[in-house]
Amino acid sequence: MAKQLFGTDGIRGIPGQYPLDDATLERVGFALGRHLLSGTRATSERPRVLIGRDTRESGPHIADCITRGLAAAGVAPTSAGVLTTPGVAWLVSREGFSAGVVISASHNPYRDNGVKLISSSGTKFPDAVEADLEVLILAKEPAKTAAPPPAASREADKKLHDDYLAGLRQCVLPGARLGGMKIVLDCANGAASALGPELFRSLGASVTAIHNTPNGRNINDGCGSLHPESMQKRVVETGAALGVAFDGDADRAIFSTPTGKLVDGDGVLLIAGRYLQSTGKLKGKVIVGTTMANLGLERALDKSGLKLARTAVGDRYVLEEMQRIGANLGGEQSGHILFLDDATTGDGMLTAVKIASLVSIAGPLDALVADLKIFPQKIVNVPVRSKPPLVSLPEVSRVLKEAESALGNSGRVVLRYSGTESLARVMVEAEHEEDVRRWTDALAAALRSAIGA
Repeated sequence: MAKQLFGTDGIRGIPGQYPLDDATLERVGFALGRHLLSGTRATSERPRVLIGRDTRESGPHIADCITRGLAAAGVAPTSAGVLTTPGVAWLVSREGFSAGVVISASHNPYRDNGVKLISSSGTKFPDAVEADLEVLILAKEPAKTAAPPPAASREADKKLHDDYLAGLRQCVLPGARLGGMKIVLDCANGAASALGPELFRSLGASVTAIHNTPNGRNINDGCGSLHPESMQKRVVETGAALGVAFDGDADRAIFSTPTGKLVDGDGVLLIAGRYLQSTGKLKGKVIVGTTMANLGLERALDKSGLKLARTAVGDRYVLEEMQRIGANLGGEQSGHILFLDDATTGDGMLTAVKIASLVSIAGPLDALVADLKIFPQKIVNVPVRSKPPLVSLPEVSRVLKEAESALGNSGRVVLRYSGTESLARVMVEAEHEEDVRRWTDALAAALRSAIGA
Protein backbone atom coordinates (compact mmCIF):
# COMPACT_ATOMS: atom_id res chain seq x y z
CA MET A 1 0.00 0.00 0.00
CA ALA A 2 1.31 3.46 -0.92
CA LYS A 3 2.41 5.62 1.96
CA GLN A 4 0.12 8.54 2.78
CA LEU A 5 2.36 10.69 4.97
CA PHE A 6 5.98 10.01 4.08
CA GLY A 7 7.27 11.29 0.77
CA THR A 8 10.81 10.92 -0.55
CA ASP A 9 12.02 13.34 2.10
CA GLY A 10 9.86 12.80 5.17
CA ILE A 11 6.54 14.44 5.99
CA ARG A 12 6.00 17.85 4.37
CA GLY A 13 3.25 20.41 4.73
CA ILE A 14 2.14 23.77 6.05
CA PRO A 15 2.54 24.20 9.82
CA GLY A 16 -0.78 24.12 11.64
CA GLN A 17 -2.46 22.16 8.86
CA TYR A 18 -2.64 18.38 8.55
CA PRO A 19 -0.25 16.57 8.65
CA LEU A 20 1.68 19.27 10.55
CA ASP A 21 -1.12 19.99 13.01
CA ASP A 22 -0.31 19.59 16.69
CA ALA A 23 -2.23 16.35 17.22
CA THR A 24 -0.62 14.58 14.25
CA LEU A 25 2.84 15.81 15.20
CA GLU A 26 2.45 14.46 18.71
CA ARG A 27 1.38 11.12 17.24
CA VAL A 28 4.47 11.14 15.03
CA GLY A 29 6.65 11.49 18.13
CA PHE A 30 4.59 8.91 19.99
CA ALA A 31 4.71 6.43 17.08
CA LEU A 32 8.47 6.82 16.77
CA GLY A 33 8.86 6.27 20.50
CA ARG A 34 6.66 3.17 20.41
CA HIS A 35 8.65 1.79 17.49
CA LEU A 36 11.95 2.31 19.29
CA LEU A 37 10.69 0.73 22.49
CA SER A 38 9.35 -2.30 20.61
CA GLY A 39 12.83 -3.06 19.37
CA THR A 40 14.63 -2.40 22.63
CA ARG A 41 15.75 -5.20 24.85
CA ALA A 42 15.02 -4.98 28.53
CA THR A 43 17.35 -2.30 29.81
CA SER A 44 17.37 0.39 32.43
CA GLU A 45 18.32 2.99 29.81
CA ARG A 46 15.59 4.66 27.79
CA PRO A 47 16.07 5.15 24.04
CA ARG A 48 17.34 8.63 23.24
CA VAL A 49 16.13 10.68 20.28
CA LEU A 50 18.00 13.72 18.97
CA ILE A 51 15.87 16.59 17.62
CA GLY A 52 17.33 19.26 15.33
CA ARG A 53 15.70 21.97 13.22
CA ASP A 54 16.44 24.67 10.71
CA THR A 55 15.64 28.37 11.20
CA ARG A 56 11.96 28.52 10.19
CA GLU A 57 9.76 30.33 12.67
CA SER A 58 7.50 27.25 12.95
CA GLY A 59 10.38 24.99 13.98
CA PRO A 60 10.37 25.43 17.78
CA HIS A 61 6.64 24.72 18.06
CA ILE A 62 6.86 21.61 15.89
CA ALA A 63 9.83 20.45 17.97
CA ASP A 64 7.75 20.86 21.13
CA CYS A 65 4.92 18.75 19.68
CA ILE A 66 7.30 15.98 18.62
CA THR A 67 9.00 16.16 22.01
CA ARG A 68 5.69 15.74 23.85
CA GLY A 69 4.87 12.67 21.81
CA LEU A 70 8.28 11.13 22.40
CA ALA A 71 8.10 11.81 26.13
CA ALA A 72 4.60 10.32 26.29
CA ALA A 73 5.91 7.14 24.68
CA GLY A 74 8.64 6.88 27.29
CA VAL A 75 11.75 7.80 25.32
CA ALA A 76 14.23 10.57 26.13
CA PRO A 77 14.27 13.55 23.72
CA THR A 78 17.44 15.64 23.39
CA SER A 79 17.47 18.99 21.62
CA ALA A 80 20.23 19.91 19.18
CA GLY A 81 18.57 23.28 18.52
CA VAL A 82 19.36 24.70 15.07
CA LEU A 83 21.44 22.05 13.34
CA THR A 84 21.83 20.80 9.79
CA THR A 85 20.09 17.61 8.67
CA PRO A 86 23.42 15.83 8.10
CA GLY A 87 24.62 17.13 11.46
CA VAL A 88 21.77 15.32 13.18
CA ALA A 89 22.49 12.18 11.14
CA TRP A 90 26.20 12.33 12.01
CA LEU A 91 25.54 12.70 15.74
CA VAL A 92 22.86 10.00 15.83
CA SER A 93 25.18 7.47 14.23
CA ARG A 94 28.19 8.31 16.39
CA GLU A 95 26.87 9.27 19.80
CA GLY A 96 24.53 6.46 20.66
CA PHE A 97 21.13 7.94 19.85
CA SER A 98 18.36 5.52 18.96
CA ALA A 99 16.95 7.85 16.30
CA GLY A 100 16.90 11.44 15.11
CA VAL A 101 14.22 13.91 14.10
CA VAL A 102 14.93 16.83 11.77
CA ILE A 103 12.38 19.60 11.43
CA SER A 104 13.00 21.20 8.06
CA ALA A 105 11.58 21.67 4.58
CA SER A 106 15.06 21.86 3.09
CA HIS A 107 15.08 24.29 0.14
CA ASN A 108 11.37 25.19 0.34
CA PRO A 109 10.09 28.65 1.44
CA TYR A 110 9.71 29.39 5.16
CA ARG A 111 5.93 28.84 5.07
CA ASP A 112 6.54 25.12 4.54
CA ASN A 113 8.06 22.75 7.03
CA GLY A 114 8.56 19.05 7.47
CA VAL A 115 9.65 16.19 9.69
CA LYS A 116 12.42 13.78 8.70
CA LEU A 117 13.09 10.68 10.76
CA ILE A 118 16.59 9.24 10.99
CA SER A 119 17.47 5.72 12.13
CA SER A 120 20.22 4.81 14.58
CA SER A 121 22.56 4.17 11.64
CA GLY A 122 22.30 7.82 10.58
CA THR A 123 20.22 7.09 7.47
CA LYS A 124 16.54 7.48 6.68
CA PHE A 125 14.32 4.68 7.89
CA PRO A 126 13.51 2.05 5.23
CA ASP A 127 10.18 2.33 3.44
CA ALA A 128 8.82 -0.63 5.40
CA VAL A 129 9.51 1.06 8.74
CA GLU A 130 7.93 4.32 7.55
CA ALA A 131 4.86 2.32 6.49
CA ASP A 132 4.68 0.75 9.97
CA LEU A 133 4.98 4.18 11.58
CA GLU A 134 2.18 5.47 9.38
CA VAL A 135 -0.12 2.74 10.68
CA LEU A 136 0.50 3.93 14.23
CA ILE A 137 0.14 7.60 13.33
CA LEU A 138 -3.02 7.19 11.28
CA ALA A 139 -4.63 4.95 13.90
CA LYS A 140 -4.96 8.22 15.82
CA GLU A 141 -4.22 6.57 19.11
CA PRO A 142 -3.77 9.63 21.31
CA ALA A 143 -0.30 10.29 22.61
CA LYS A 144 -0.98 9.84 26.30
CA THR A 145 -1.04 13.19 27.96
CA ALA A 146 2.39 14.04 29.18
CA ALA A 147 3.63 16.96 31.18
CA PRO A 148 5.62 19.42 29.08
CA PRO A 149 9.25 18.32 28.94
CA PRO A 150 11.62 20.17 31.23
CA ALA A 151 13.17 23.28 29.74
CA ALA A 152 16.58 21.64 29.60
CA SER A 153 15.34 19.14 27.03
CA ARG A 154 14.49 21.99 24.64
CA GLU A 155 17.80 23.80 24.97
CA ALA A 156 20.51 23.03 22.44
CA ASP A 157 23.50 21.10 23.71
CA LYS A 158 26.47 23.13 22.41
CA LYS A 159 28.76 20.14 22.85
CA LEU A 160 26.81 18.36 20.10
CA HIS A 161 27.58 21.18 17.67
CA ASP A 162 31.24 21.13 18.67
CA ASP A 163 31.46 17.36 18.19
CA TYR A 164 29.97 17.61 14.72
CA LEU A 165 32.33 20.39 13.64
CA ALA A 166 35.28 18.43 15.01
CA GLY A 167 34.23 15.49 12.84
CA LEU A 168 34.08 17.69 9.74
CA ARG A 169 37.53 19.10 10.40
CA GLN A 170 38.90 15.56 10.30
CA CYS A 171 37.61 15.24 6.72
CA VAL A 172 40.07 17.74 5.24
CA LEU A 173 42.00 15.84 2.57
CA PRO A 174 45.64 14.94 3.23
CA GLY A 175 47.98 17.70 2.06
CA ALA A 176 45.31 20.39 1.90
CA ARG A 177 45.93 23.74 3.58
CA LEU A 178 42.95 26.01 3.95
CA GLY A 179 44.79 28.69 5.91
CA GLY A 180 44.27 32.06 4.22
CA MET A 181 42.01 30.70 1.48
CA LYS A 182 39.31 33.24 0.62
CA ILE A 183 35.90 31.59 0.68
CA VAL A 184 32.42 33.07 0.25
CA LEU A 185 29.68 31.15 2.09
CA ASP A 186 26.01 31.69 1.26
CA CYS A 187 24.25 30.13 4.24
CA ALA A 188 20.70 30.52 2.85
CA ASN A 189 19.67 32.07 6.20
CA GLY A 190 19.32 28.46 7.25
CA ALA A 191 20.82 25.81 9.48
CA ALA A 192 24.42 26.51 8.39
CA SER A 193 24.25 30.22 9.21
CA ALA A 194 26.41 29.91 12.32
CA LEU A 195 28.03 26.52 11.76
CA GLY A 196 29.37 27.12 8.24
CA PRO A 197 31.44 30.23 9.01
CA GLU A 198 32.59 28.73 12.32
CA LEU A 199 33.82 25.59 10.56
CA PHE A 200 35.86 27.30 7.86
CA ARG A 201 37.26 29.97 10.13
CA SER A 202 38.43 27.24 12.48
CA LEU A 203 40.28 25.74 9.49
CA GLY A 204 42.04 29.06 8.90
CA ALA A 205 40.07 30.22 5.88
CA SER A 206 39.23 33.88 5.30
CA VAL A 207 35.44 33.71 5.23
CA THR A 208 32.95 36.14 3.76
CA ALA A 209 29.54 34.99 5.00
CA ILE A 210 26.36 36.18 3.31
CA HIS A 211 22.71 35.38 3.99
CA ASN A 212 23.66 34.23 7.48
CA THR A 213 21.20 36.31 9.55
CA PRO A 214 18.05 34.17 9.81
CA ASN A 215 14.89 35.80 11.13
CA GLY A 216 12.54 32.83 10.82
CA ARG A 217 11.12 33.95 7.48
CA ASN A 218 14.07 34.60 5.19
CA ILE A 219 15.36 31.03 4.81
CA ASN A 220 16.03 30.28 1.10
CA ASP A 221 14.55 33.68 0.21
CA GLY A 222 16.44 34.72 -2.90
CA CYS A 223 19.57 33.05 -1.61
CA GLY A 224 21.27 29.71 -1.10
CA SER A 225 21.72 26.86 -3.54
CA LEU A 226 18.56 27.67 -5.50
CA HIS A 227 19.54 31.34 -5.91
CA PRO A 228 23.34 31.45 -6.02
CA GLU A 229 23.70 34.61 -8.10
CA SER A 230 24.68 36.89 -5.22
CA MET A 231 27.24 34.31 -4.06
CA GLN A 232 28.78 34.13 -7.53
CA LYS A 233 28.93 37.93 -7.71
CA ARG A 234 30.58 38.23 -4.30
CA VAL A 235 33.21 35.64 -5.24
CA VAL A 236 34.27 37.72 -8.23
CA GLU A 237 34.17 40.97 -6.25
CA THR A 238 36.31 39.66 -3.40
CA GLY A 239 38.75 37.63 -5.48
CA ALA A 240 37.80 34.51 -3.54
CA ALA A 241 39.16 31.10 -4.47
CA LEU A 242 35.80 29.46 -3.91
CA GLY A 243 32.15 30.21 -3.33
CA VAL A 244 29.73 27.85 -1.60
CA ALA A 245 25.92 28.05 -1.44
CA PHE A 246 24.04 25.79 0.96
CA ASP A 247 20.31 25.13 1.08
CA GLY A 248 18.12 25.63 4.13
CA ASP A 249 19.12 22.46 5.98
CA ALA A 250 22.62 22.33 4.44
CA ASP A 251 22.41 18.80 3.08
CA ARG A 252 23.47 20.14 -0.30
CA ALA A 253 26.00 22.63 -1.64
CA ILE A 254 26.85 24.12 -5.00
CA PHE A 255 29.94 26.13 -5.84
CA SER A 256 31.34 29.08 -7.73
CA THR A 257 34.74 29.24 -9.39
CA PRO A 258 36.86 32.42 -9.04
CA THR A 259 35.49 33.59 -12.40
CA GLY A 260 31.90 33.17 -11.24
CA LYS A 261 31.15 29.92 -13.05
CA LEU A 262 28.62 27.73 -11.27
CA VAL A 263 29.64 24.17 -10.39
CA ASP A 264 26.72 21.92 -9.38
CA GLY A 265 26.62 18.36 -8.12
CA ASP A 266 27.65 16.97 -11.50
CA GLY A 267 30.88 18.95 -11.36
CA VAL A 268 31.48 17.85 -7.78
CA LEU A 269 31.06 14.18 -8.70
CA LEU A 270 33.54 14.56 -11.55
CA ILE A 271 36.18 16.33 -9.44
CA ALA A 272 35.79 14.08 -6.41
CA GLY A 273 35.60 10.95 -8.53
CA ARG A 274 38.83 11.73 -10.33
CA TYR A 275 40.58 12.50 -7.05
CA LEU A 276 39.45 9.27 -5.42
CA GLN A 277 40.46 7.39 -8.57
CA SER A 278 43.95 8.99 -8.47
CA THR A 279 44.43 7.92 -4.85
CA GLY A 280 43.12 4.40 -5.41
CA LYS A 281 40.15 5.00 -3.12
CA LEU A 282 37.25 4.99 -5.58
CA LYS A 283 35.46 1.69 -5.20
CA GLY A 284 34.50 -0.19 -8.34
CA LYS A 285 35.41 2.63 -10.76
CA VAL A 286 31.76 3.68 -10.58
CA ILE A 287 29.93 6.78 -9.38
CA VAL A 288 26.21 6.73 -8.65
CA GLY A 289 24.07 9.58 -9.97
CA THR A 290 20.42 10.01 -10.86
CA THR A 291 18.40 10.25 -14.03
CA MET A 292 18.93 14.03 -13.78
CA ALA A 293 22.74 13.84 -14.04
CA ASN A 294 23.91 15.68 -17.16
CA LEU A 295 24.99 13.64 -20.15
CA GLY A 296 28.18 15.69 -20.10
CA LEU A 297 29.13 14.17 -16.76
CA GLU A 298 28.65 10.66 -18.11
CA ARG A 299 30.91 11.39 -21.08
CA ALA A 300 33.61 13.09 -18.99
CA LEU A 301 33.68 10.16 -16.58
CA ASP A 302 33.90 7.75 -19.48
CA LYS A 303 37.04 9.54 -20.72
CA SER A 304 38.58 8.89 -17.29
CA GLY A 305 37.65 5.22 -17.40
CA LEU A 306 34.81 5.66 -14.91
CA LYS A 307 31.18 4.63 -15.14
CA LEU A 308 28.07 6.55 -14.09
CA ALA A 309 25.29 4.37 -12.63
CA ARG A 310 21.91 6.13 -12.67
CA THR A 311 19.04 5.79 -10.19
CA ALA A 312 15.68 7.43 -9.64
CA VAL A 313 15.81 10.96 -8.22
CA GLY A 314 16.17 11.04 -4.44
CA ASP A 315 19.12 10.64 -2.12
CA ARG A 316 17.65 7.48 -0.58
CA TYR A 317 17.73 5.78 -4.00
CA VAL A 318 21.30 6.93 -4.60
CA LEU A 319 22.30 5.51 -1.22
CA GLU A 320 20.50 2.21 -1.83
CA GLU A 321 22.29 1.75 -5.15
CA MET A 322 25.65 2.69 -3.65
CA GLN A 323 25.18 0.10 -0.94
CA ARG A 324 23.98 -2.49 -3.45
CA ILE A 325 27.01 -2.21 -5.73
CA GLY A 326 29.58 -1.20 -3.11
CA ALA A 327 30.22 2.34 -4.38
CA ASN A 328 31.55 5.06 -2.08
CA LEU A 329 30.73 8.20 -4.11
CA GLY A 330 27.37 9.30 -5.42
CA GLY A 331 24.96 12.19 -5.48
CA GLU A 332 22.59 14.48 -7.27
CA GLN A 333 22.92 17.42 -9.62
CA SER A 334 21.31 19.57 -6.93
CA GLY A 335 24.50 19.32 -4.87
CA HIS A 336 23.46 16.52 -2.56
CA ILE A 337 26.64 14.40 -2.49
CA LEU A 338 27.33 11.22 -0.54
CA PHE A 339 30.89 10.47 0.56
CA LEU A 340 30.14 7.13 2.20
CA ASP A 341 33.65 6.70 3.58
CA ASP A 342 33.02 9.79 5.72
CA ALA A 343 29.29 10.07 6.39
CA THR A 344 26.00 8.22 6.14
CA THR A 345 24.14 10.95 4.29
CA GLY A 346 24.69 13.88 1.97
CA ASP A 347 26.27 16.81 3.79
CA GLY A 348 26.76 20.25 2.23
CA MET A 349 29.41 21.32 4.71
CA LEU A 350 31.33 18.06 4.25
CA THR A 351 31.17 18.53 0.47
CA ALA A 352 32.45 22.08 0.89
CA VAL A 353 35.39 20.81 2.97
CA LYS A 354 36.23 18.28 0.24
CA ILE A 355 36.04 20.81 -2.61
CA ALA A 356 38.03 23.44 -0.69
CA SER A 357 40.63 20.74 -0.01
CA LEU A 358 40.82 19.84 -3.70
CA VAL A 359 41.21 23.49 -4.70
CA SER A 360 44.10 23.70 -2.24
CA ILE A 361 45.73 20.52 -3.54
CA ALA A 362 44.99 20.53 -7.27
CA GLY A 363 44.56 24.15 -8.26
CA PRO A 364 41.77 26.52 -9.35
CA LEU A 365 38.24 25.16 -9.55
CA ASP A 366 37.89 26.50 -13.10
CA ALA A 367 40.69 24.17 -14.23
CA LEU A 368 39.24 21.18 -12.38
CA VAL A 369 36.00 21.35 -14.39
CA ALA A 370 37.43 22.72 -17.62
CA ASP A 371 36.63 19.60 -19.66
CA LEU A 372 33.09 19.13 -18.34
CA LYS A 373 30.83 20.00 -21.25
CA ILE A 374 27.34 20.59 -19.92
CA PHE A 375 24.68 19.65 -22.44
CA PRO A 376 21.79 22.13 -22.68
CA GLN A 377 19.11 20.99 -20.26
CA LYS A 378 15.71 22.34 -19.36
CA ILE A 379 13.38 21.32 -16.55
CA VAL A 380 9.71 22.27 -16.58
CA ASN A 381 7.47 21.73 -13.55
CA VAL A 382 3.85 21.10 -14.46
CA PRO A 383 1.26 21.40 -11.64
CA VAL A 384 -0.96 18.32 -11.72
CA ARG A 385 -4.29 17.38 -10.17
CA SER A 386 -3.42 13.69 -9.84
CA LYS A 387 -0.50 11.31 -10.37
CA PRO A 388 -1.58 8.37 -12.53
CA PRO A 389 1.17 6.21 -14.09
CA LEU A 390 2.66 8.31 -16.88
CA VAL A 391 2.54 5.33 -19.25
CA SER A 392 -1.25 5.32 -18.84
CA LEU A 393 -1.53 8.73 -20.54
CA PRO A 394 -1.75 8.07 -24.33
CA GLU A 395 -0.79 11.53 -25.60
CA VAL A 396 2.08 11.86 -23.15
CA SER A 397 3.38 8.43 -24.16
CA ARG A 398 3.12 9.32 -27.85
CA VAL A 399 5.08 12.57 -27.52
CA LEU A 400 7.66 10.87 -25.32
CA LYS A 401 8.32 8.19 -27.95
CA GLU A 402 8.67 10.86 -30.64
CA ALA A 403 11.17 12.80 -28.51
CA GLU A 404 13.27 9.75 -27.69
CA SER A 405 13.33 8.70 -31.34
CA ALA A 406 14.33 12.17 -32.53
CA LEU A 407 17.10 12.64 -29.96
CA GLY A 408 18.60 9.16 -30.22
CA ASN A 409 21.99 8.97 -28.51
CA SER A 410 22.47 12.73 -28.52
CA GLY A 411 19.98 13.49 -25.78
CA ARG A 412 17.78 12.25 -22.96
CA VAL A 413 14.23 12.74 -21.69
CA VAL A 414 13.13 12.20 -18.10
CA LEU A 415 9.49 12.40 -16.99
CA ARG A 416 8.68 11.91 -13.33
CA TYR A 417 6.47 13.12 -10.52
CA SER A 418 7.82 15.14 -7.63
CA GLY A 419 7.96 13.12 -4.42
CA THR A 420 7.00 16.11 -2.25
CA GLU A 421 4.77 18.36 -4.40
CA SER A 422 1.84 18.03 -6.84
CA LEU A 423 4.10 18.44 -9.84
CA ALA A 424 5.18 16.48 -12.87
CA ARG A 425 8.73 17.24 -13.93
CA VAL A 426 9.87 17.29 -17.54
CA MET A 427 13.61 17.21 -18.21
CA VAL A 428 15.06 17.28 -21.70
CA GLU A 429 18.77 17.30 -22.46
CA ALA A 430 20.33 17.49 -25.90
CA GLU A 431 23.30 18.77 -27.85
CA HIS A 432 21.22 21.53 -29.43
CA GLU A 433 19.23 24.14 -27.52
CA GLU A 434 16.40 24.17 -30.07
CA ASP A 435 15.77 20.45 -29.51
CA VAL A 436 15.61 21.02 -25.76
CA ARG A 437 13.04 23.79 -26.12
CA ARG A 438 10.96 21.89 -28.67
CA TRP A 439 10.55 18.71 -26.67
CA THR A 440 10.14 20.26 -23.22
CA ASP A 441 7.37 22.46 -24.60
CA ALA A 442 5.67 19.51 -26.32
CA LEU A 443 5.85 17.21 -23.31
CA ALA A 444 4.73 19.91 -20.87
CA ALA A 445 1.76 20.69 -23.11
CA ALA A 446 0.78 17.03 -23.26
CA LEU A 447 0.94 16.76 -19.46
CA ARG A 448 -1.12 19.91 -18.93
CA SER A 449 -3.76 18.63 -21.32
CA ALA A 450 -3.94 15.23 -19.61
CA ILE A 451 -3.64 15.96 -15.89
CA GLY A 452 -2.85 19.67 -15.46
CA ALA A 453 -4.12 21.32 -12.29
